[in-house]
Amino acid sequence: MRYIFAMGLAMLSMKAVQAQRMLPKQKGLEINAGMLSKEISDNYYLNLALTVNRKNGNYWIWGAEYTHQFSDYRDVQIPLETYTGEVGYSLQLLGDARKTFTLNAGLTAVAGYETINRSEAMLPDGSTILDKDNFVYGTGGRLTLETYLSDRFVLLLQGRTKVLWGTDLKQFRPSAGIGLRFNF
Repeated sequence: MRYIFAMGLAMLSMKAVQAQRMLPKQKGLEINAGMLSKEISDNYYLNLALTVNRKNGNYWIWGAEYTHQFSDYRDVQIPLETYTGEVGYSLQLLGDARKTFTLNAGLTAVAGYETINRSEAMLPDGSTILDKDNFVYGTGGRLTLETYLSDRFVLLLQGRTKVLWGTDLKQFRPSAGIGLRFNF
């Protein structure tokens, strides 16, 4: 009887155990998708990134991104595609003690390649595209609201922008998206 009483007291005195989140050196694999304009079916991005946590909820970002959009010319839609890689750092701006919700701001260096009409200069009506395929480089910024769905899965809501040089297209490219990170 004494043993059962002691076990009951021990169980009542325990606090709920919470797994530690955002541990330094913990890695995460993140996949994001979003839109570049109002029509997501034609103008979207896909991003795959690796994150490595640092202290205080900050983390390094290494990523690869594919961006697809269309430009209208008469009755033809011209595909514009960009392939970029990025590396950067994200700082935690706000967050609760358990890291259930955090707001992070990140800055990245971006480099890649863009193609216009899949490198075909001639259009079906005989017109010629004067813009060329280019190597692009620049910087990117992102504001991310993160919430833990479990101790390993994180839901991300992102507002992002990139400023690219070496392009014949728009230099300023805002986007919004959603993502999921798996921490391992």
